[in-house]
Amino acid sequence: MVSANREMVVYCFDTLIAHYNSEQAPPPGFEEGQHPLFVTWKKAVNGAEPRLRGCIGTLEARCIVNGFRDYALTSALRDRRFPPIQAKELPYLECTVSILTDYEPALNYLDWEIGKHGLIIEFTDPDYNTRRSATYLPEVAAHEGWTKTEAIDSLMRKAGFNGVISESLRNRLCTTRYQSTLYTMHYRDYASYVKMTRGIAPLVNGAKPVH
Repeated sequence: MVSANREMVVYCFDTLIAHYNSEQAPPPGFEEGQHPLFVTWKKAVNGAEPRLRGCIGTLEARCIVNGFRDYALTSALRDRRFPPIQAKELPYLECTVSILTDYEPALNYLDWEIGKHGLIIEFTDPDYNTRRSATYLPEVAAHEGWTKTEAIDSLMRKAGFNGVISESLRNRLCTTRYQSTLYTMHYRDYASYVKMTRGIAPLVNGAKPVH
């Protein structure tokens, strides 16, 4: 099984920098494979808690080289919850890559462990008779300090449901749980790694160099 690793995060930073510089990213330093994956960008300023700047991925298995290339840019530039990340923000960014594994149906909406499982919920909106779905990665509920029920309710809101959340509706959810491996790297560590392995620090149009 492929696990998330440093080279995957390096490739995501390489890809975003290549976009700002209008050039091709260096080839990735990891093996090809087929897996569901996510790319998450967070921004930390003045030592504050990193805040989400973009997170997009796929729950379907796909080639991870193309997947990380595509979602590194999509999550940075086209997450509709946030304005596109600008080059000048790079020194404050950290990137997390996630490889999703071990999909299995949950017996009910409480049949999962906080900090271990990610969730996919699917349900029919009783107000509009439309199908809705949403996912949270395994680290989200623990990071937010939610109970299982709070996480489920938040996930239903994320899916676009605005009605009353009842126990009956929670029990009608189709819930899938999954696990993940992840790797996180701050831009500062990326820049040091690139300088060490390639002999030159990354240069970015519109960004201040990191010393």
